[in-house]
Amino acid sequence: MLQVDRLSKRYGDRVAVNAISFSIAQGETVGLLGPNGAGKTTAIGMISGITRPDAGEVSLGGVSLAQNANALKRHVGLVPQDLALYEELSASANLQLFGGLYGLGAAELQPRAKTALALVGLAHRDTDRVKTFSGGMKRRLNIAGALLHDPDLILLNEPTVGVDPQSRNAIFDNLEELKRRGKTLLYTTHYMEEAERLCDRVLILDHGQILANDTVAHFKQQYTNLEAARRSWSNRGSA
Repeated sequence: MLQVDRLSKRYGDRVAVNAISFSIAQGETVGLLGPNGAGKTTAIGMISGITRPDAGEVSLGGVSLAQNANALKRHVGLVPQDLALYEELSASANLQLFGGLYGLGAAELQPRAKTALALVGLAHRDTDRVKTFSGGMKRRLNIAGALLHDPDLILLNEPTVGVDPQSRNAIFDNLEELKRRGKTLLYTTHYMEEAERLCDRVLILDHGQILANDTVAHFKQQYTNLEAARRSWSNRGSA
């Protein structure tokens, strides 16, 4: 589904992303973990086609994004880190606006908007202005906006930032449903526990470089083995 090959981006003297490469299979959910400033948002920007890379290539389904950007972008849904909503409009009106930008006609847009709102648990608030929503509800509406054109690949840039535990769980329920529907997800986060719940595989990104690429189960096993070795060494020292 997604192939990233030696993707790089520099801002002045600072290297934000340094020749990263990885792939994601159809229906797979991959976590992109790293601290603030690791390069996660820059990577998402290049993969989505918003940010132009200095070097490297992004391919979707074997087709280069650089060669056919407009067509390929229709297969990608982006949930940005910052809320992309018009607070004076209702939830339904926001989705109609976004759907129009995707080129959806009125006949198909209305049922798709209803389906997206139902998926994120906001069908009962469809006519309410977004400014009346809680932070978690706005995050869920942000996700709904990325689903209108039925994308194959969904990029989620820290969608649980600043939300309460109940809203966080609701967002994870939404994403798990998308997994069941066979969608491919790339999910950026700071938190291993989020990746453990949602992801099949995890990429660790820091200082613009991928330091590790493995399954959550293997990461946990490595950590368990390391902790066991540390305790054993500590016990020997105390003896």
